[in-house]
Amino acid sequence: MTDIPSSLRASLTESDFCLYTTEEVAVQSDSDGTIKLLLRLFDENVVECVLLHDKSDGLTACLSSQSGCAMGCRFCRTGTLKLKRSLTVNEICEQFLLLQSRAPGKIDHVVFMGMGEPFANIENVLSAIDFLHNEDGIGLSMRRITISTCGVVPGIKELTLRRVPVKLAVSLVSADDTTRSSLMPINKAYNLSTLKAALKDFQSVSGRRFTFEYCMIHGVNISDQDAFKLASFCKGLTVVVNLIPFNPCPELEFVTPSMEEINHFCRKLDELNVPYTIRISRGRGIKGACGQLAGKVNG
Repeated sequence: MTDIPSSLRASLTESDFCLYTTEEVAVQSDSDGTIKLLLRLFDENVVECVLLHDKSDGLTACLSSQSGCAMGCRFCRTGTLKLKRSLTVNEICEQFLLLQSRAPGKIDHVVFMGMGEPFANIENVLSAIDFLHNEDGIGLSMRRITISTCGVVPGIKELTLRRVPVKLAVSLVSADDTTRSSLMPINKAYNLSTLKAALKDFQSVSGRRFTFEYCMIHGVNISDQDAFKLASFCKGLTVVVNLIPFNPCPELEFVTPSMEEINHFCRKLDELNVPYTIRISRGRGIKGACGQLAGKVNG
């Protein structure tokens, strides 16, 4: 750097100066190409982020917005940690940069699906997105950035108001209020009717399809009746349902459904003309798959 004083250059060379405020504590790799980083923050809190490598050689950075999470979703390992704090803009962006330094190529997608609820830290998340999108930052298209929420309606409304053209994913899990409330406390504050109204407004403004994340849990939300309720909830929305078989965790009581159960549920959705995809969870071997992040060195 020739445009700074030589004395400052010498000082930086001699010191332990570091550009990052986060520190890599552990790195894990899975056989499917997934890489998970455990990062220590300046105040000794920790957070995890994941690099996902899909079959078409695409690279996705799964970023966290908080250390821990206050939402308490019962099927998510992060929810057992409770909230430590929200991340700063630089702590969010550093996750991307550290993952990029270990990636075999250029990361082309970002999803805020790691630890924490993005809309509970909306200002810092949107500022981080600005860096990721800006040509002076990373230069990613907004269409390659996804915010995933458990259903924080004020956040969805704010995204609608600001017309931020990112993709939206909503963790639905059940289209029955009683079942969803038992699994996701957020539903007690913003029930399915309130959530759907906010999503209709979002779609009328953005004109874009969004995604329902549907964690399939044995004996809980994959009956024929669950399929009927899901089909009814999807009416009037341009949406695709992303089916995710529950990823087992030692702290959680639930069980992954069998392939027979999954196939039966899919056949019922076919009959009801519900558009869906099935996510093949990557990173299970290092507890880096959906719902498995817990900010722990060992597992």
